Amino acid sequence: MAQITAAMVKQLRELTDSPMMECKKALVEADGDMDAAVDVLRKNGLAAAAKKAGRATNEGAVAAYVSDDATLGALVEVACETDFVGSNPKFTGFAANVAKCAAENEPADVEALLACDMDGETVEAGLTELIHIIGENMKLVRFAVRKPAHGAVASYIHMGGKIGVLVEFAFDKPETASTEAFKSFAHDVAMQVAATAPICAVREDVPAETVEHEVAIYKAQAAESGKPEAIQEKMAVGRLEKFYKGVVLNEQEFIKDSSLTISKYAAKVSKEVGDTIKITGFDRLAHGEA
Repeated sequence: MAQITAAMVKQLRELTDSPMMECKKALVEADGDMDAAVDVLRKNGLAAAAKKAGRATNEGAVAAYVSDDATLGALVEVACETDFVGSNPKFTGFAANVAKCAAENEPADVEALLACDMDGETVEAGLTELIHIIGENMKLVRFAVRKPAHGAVASYIHMGGKIGVLVEFAFDKPETASTEAFKSFAHDVAMQVAATAPICAVREDVPAETVEHEVAIYKAQAAESGKPEAIQEKMAVGRLEKFYKGVVLNEQEFIKDSSLTISKYAAKVSKEVGDTIKITGFDRLAHGEA
C-alpha cells in the first residue's frame, strides 16, 4: 500500500477542484496512482466541478441567518454563473444553510468556513456537489458574523439576495429583543442600511484617512471662495458635518420619516420599551462588490 502524503492530496485537489477528504479517499483507492485517482473522482462525479472551475461567476446571492433569540447572525455571499441559478431554490437554500453554519462556527476566514461541517459533510463538499447537480461554477465569496454580548441582531435581504444586511444592536434587557417595537425598529434600520449604504454606525468609526481626504477637499473648495481663513475653516467644518450626516448611520435622516434621524428613532423606541437601544455596527454585502 502506497503512502498517501499531504502533498499528493494537495496535488489531486488542484487537478480536480474536489474536496480534500474525497481526494484522500480516491488516492487510497487508487493506491497512490494520481491518474487512477482522477478517474475515481470522475466516476464519482466529483471531478466534474474542475471543468467548470475556470468559468466566470458574475451572478449569485447574499443569504442571511439570524438565530431564534436574535443573539447570533450571519451573512454569506455565494457566486454562480447565471442569474437564473442565482434565484434557484437549491442554490439559495444552500446559501442560507452556509450562513447558519458560519454563524454557529464563527470561522476565521472563507477557507475555514469551507472546512466546517454542515449536515454531515464539509461546506466545500456540499458546494462541489451542488456544482455537479446544477452544472455551473460556484464560489463562496465572503461572509460576516455578529454575536453581540448584550443585545440582538437583525437582517434584511433586498432584491432577492442582491444586497444583504446584518445590523447589531446593544441594550440591557434581554426581553427587549422580543418586543414588537424593537422588531419593527430593527427591520427599519436594516432596510435603511440596504438603501443608503452608510460607511459605519457612528462617526468615530469613519476611517481617519477618509476624514482626512474629505477635509482636504473641503478646505480646497473653501480656499477657492476667496473668503478670510477663519471663514474658510468654518466652511470646511460645516461641509464635514454634512458629510457625516450622509455616511454615518446614526446621523442619517430616517428614510421613512425625515423629521427623525436614526439616533432619534432609537431614542424614541428606547423610551417606548423602557430600555436604552444603541446601533453598534452593521455589515452590508452587495453582490458583486467584493
